[in-house]
Amino acid sequence: MGPTTDGEKPENGSDRGGIGAVEAVSTAVAEIAGLPESRGPLRRLCCDLARRVKLLGPLFDELRDGGDGSGGGGGGGSLGEFQARALASLHGALVEAKDLLVSVDDGSRLSQIELVHAQFQRAKGKIDPPDLQLLKDLNWALCEKHCDPIVLKRISEKLQLTTINDMKKESVALHEMVISSGGEPEECLEEMSSLLRKLKDCVIVENPTSDTFENKTSSVKHRSPIIPDDFRCPISLELMTDPVIVSTGQTYERSCIQKWIDGGHKTCPKTQQNLSHTALTPNFVLKSLIAQWCDANGIELPKKQGNCRDKKPGSHSDCDFPGINSLLQKLKNGNQDEQRAAAGELRLLAKRNADNRVCIAEAGAIPFLVELLSSPDPRTQEHAVTALLNLSINDSNKGHIVNARAIPRIVGVLQNGSMETRENAAATLFSLSVVDENKVTIGAAGAIPALINLLCQGSLRGKKDAATALFNLCIYQGNKVKAVKAGIVEHLMRLLADPSGGMMDEALAILAILAGNSDGKIAIALSEPIPVLVEVMRSGSPRNRENAAAVLWSLCTGDVQQLRAAREFGAEEALKELTETGTDRAKRKAGSLLELMHQTLEA
Repeated sequence: MGPTTDGEKPENGSDRGGIGAVEAVSTAVAEIAGLPESRGPLRRLCCDLARRVKLLGPLFDELRDGGDGSGGGGGGGSLGEFQARALASLHGALVEAKDLLVSVDDGSRLSQIELVHAQFQRAKGKIDPPDLQLLKDLNWALCEKHCDPIVLKRISEKLQLTTINDMKKESVALHEMVISSGGEPEECLEEMSSLLRKLKDCVIVENPTSDTFENKTSSVKHRSPIIPDDFRCPISLELMTDPVIVSTGQTYERSCIQKWIDGGHKTCPKTQQNLSHTALTPNFVLKSLIAQWCDANGIELPKKQGNCRDKKPGSHSDCDFPGINSLLQKLKNGNQDEQRAAAGELRLLAKRNADNRVCIAEAGAIPFLVELLSSPDPRTQEHAVTALLNLSINDSNKGHIVNARAIPRIVGVLQNGSMETRENAAATLFSLSVVDENKVTIGAAGAIPALINLLCQGSLRGKKDAATALFNLCIYQGNKVKAVKAGIVEHLMRLLADPSGGMMDEALAILAILAGNSDGKIAIALSEPIPVLVEVMRSGSPRNRENAAAVLWSLCTGDVQQLRAAREFGAEEALKELTETGTDRAKRKAGSLLELMHQTLEA
């Protein structure tokens, strides 16, 4: 049978629908069969479901292989319209079964126990009996402040939460549940977080050498361990002591985000999204993981920054004033070796806690550290810029650093220093750029081309520091123009085209800011970004899909050529899906772009 023309009905339409339905069902069965065996408290139920689905495989494989569309042979092609609809319904059920199995494997084991317990209480029919010992152990662990380690070990083994990596995965799952609750978690989630902390302590005691965090003290002898990015506050870059979650799902140090909110800001500092509410939810699991990391690396957990902001010099009980003054004398009058050693000591002291940052600044160290940024010794230069980075965490110190005319010298280090020094210089500029007026000063000092170079040449950490600084600087319109003229769009598109490079989030976030500027819009359009943007809208993370839609909206507004290109590359289908499954902002952008596409191209 030849191809049909518009409006002509195929003679064998139900046959072709049968072939497609059988193929879809067979594929779904194969995907479920390929899933790893479920673990945790729902293992028996999930394995039983997967086993039953697998038994259907040979049947549908035979139907698919026999379906030639000729109407004979008993294959999928011989199915009628009713059978095709039934298979389509079965396919939907199989897709939901697959999603269920994946969610059970990736989700919180503790929440699964809560769910199963509730189902047992409601169940009227006879089902497999619950693990009464596990329920008894869980109730005991939740009620007792100091639980028997034997009980905790038994829970860990039954839930297969036996390593630090297991704990981290469980922490992420609970974190996602907190976020989905709108920042106001139910009491049961807090109980689960409390139980997870007890299980974590048990795991560390039972197996202290098991898979631990990436930064181990054995591999770091002459330098402080690198703090994992997830443990740093995005505002202060400091190791968090009281992490809290805001309505967008981002985590910050409580004192930092509270000060941001108290200053009248209504947006999330990292994502620039509007905050739907200002409630702060404690991130108990992350706090526990930070404490464990500090113990493993021999680091004293920093005190809360809010406790020392307004103290006078004499009240800093943890500060070694004579020692700090001695270091300052070496900075001022010592030889090169003494200056290097003193700058390194101040770097470590400023990193250790908030009291030290205040004391060092009040002792007058900042101008001397700024002078050392011009030192011919690379190591001294690195110590000086990193000490300033650590000192800049304190808001008052930001002003002292800028007043000491540090920004041009920091930019000089960013341009000519060693790679590690350049990366720390980028982080320092980001920290200083939190203050709006400093964005202008940093941009005028020539930082943007140097940051773009680091975006291309640095390590992954360095690239992320550079991207974060550029994102912050480009909030100011004048810096957007500078960044576009310096060729930032070309480099961002390279990062965007490499999903394995780990920089897609940052690249899209910066492009979304630049697209709102006329020069940025032209530069992005010239880079032919639409195929990549459409692919991200199809398969990217929620945040990346949102930013891709925002960039595409800016490109297509007032540009029929871009609209046509977007439709040619399949944007319409991706946008329709985004209006149903995207974030609120993504849904708005996708809906507006679809309306614009229909009004302009179908008029």
